[in-house]
Formats: sequence, structure tokens, C-alpha cells
Amino acid sequence: MDKTLDFLGGLLLGALVGASVALLLAPQAGADTQAALRARVDGVLEEGRRAAAERRAELEAQFAEAKRVVRPPVPLN
Repeated sequence: MDKTLDFLGGLLLGALVGASVALLLAPQAGADTQAALRARVDGVLEEGRRAAAERRAELEAQFAEAKRVVRPPVPLN
């Protein structure tokens, strides 16, 4: 249990140090960085929504096609 807590503490400390260094060395102002990140996240989300809609349309077409297929009955011997 102690090793797990040590690991999580080190992970948290490392994340805080990494975030601090990243903020100090960032080539843009905070507002500019936030705007760029927001635009990037919005783009990724929109692409995901588009891909999900395309996949849904594919699956609905396949489902409709499967419902139209009439299979002959299996003979019971």
C-alpha cells in the first residue's frame, strides 16, 4: 500500500512540476494558449461527431438491408 501511495504522490508531483514548466516556457500568452487548445478540442470533438454520424448511417443501412433479406426456412428432419 505504501508503494502505491508513493507512486501516486510522485505522479502528482511530476504532473505539477511538468505543468508549471510548460506554463513558464510556453511561447504564447495564457489566453492565446487557451484559445488554441479550445479550438483544437472543438475540432477533435466535431470530427468525432462526424465520424460517429457516418458510422451510425452505415450501421442503419446495414440493419435495414439485413431486415429485407428473407432467408428460406430450415427444414426440420
